[in-house]
Amino acid sequence: MPADDKLLLIRNYDLWCHLSDEDYEELNIEHHFMEVPRGEYIYFEAFNHNRLYFVKEGYIRIGHIDADGNEKVKEIIRKGELFGQFTLERTNLHGEFAQAYKQDVSLCSFYIDDFEKLLKKRPDLALRYSKQVGAKLRNIENRLINLLNKDVKTRLAHFLWQLVENKLGESMPEGFCIPNYLKHEDIANLIGSSRQTVTTMINELEAEGILSYNRQQICFLNVKNLQKRFSVN
Repeated sequence: MPADDKLLLIRNYDLWCHLSDEDYEELNIEHHFMEVPRGEYIYFEAFNHNRLYFVKEGYIRIGHIDADGNEKVKEIIRKGELFGQFTLERTNLHGEFAQAYKQDVSLCSFYIDDFEKLLKKRPDLALRYSKQVGAKLRNIENRLINLLNKDVKTRLAHFLWQLVENKLGESMPEGFCIPNYLKHEDIANLIGSSRQTVTTMINELEAEGILSYNRQQICFLNVKNLQKRFSVN
């Protein structure tokens, strides 16, 4: 990929969007750019993997392998999000894997030591980064609270509502639609349910005219009804 295209992708990320051309050159950000083909692992069963990543384009599956050798997905990372050693702690991934999902992905990757040096040079970057990490940790905490305190139907409602709030799609004649990067099994993993239960509940929502779900997109046909149906707030 040409250098200009790499910089354009990097600038789409909030953390870097305020930097000048001179800043990019001085901080050497372009040289941390990487592309990963669909299906390949960025890391697998990682322990001593002291790097963090920023997603420029594409989706990343984050998970681990259970005692029976099955993949358990705990998160799907989208464009604009970060993963890896994002708390800047060392060796705390505990067997985690990260895999390019659905399509080829574009990433910006840093070793922890190098990134800490970068943040020391630019306190403004450090402040923006701390806010992003804080938001990510709050999302993780909210997911845990939902898993502990909410029934499956309510967890699904909150998950779907988060897709709307994140404004990942656009308003179309058929409703508010987002690209569908989620299989029923993915949703089940993310809300702590079974694929069969998720399929049943999505079919019910389709029958009620609340959403339309296919391989290409998820359309929320009536956002107000989704909110009212589950008292999401």
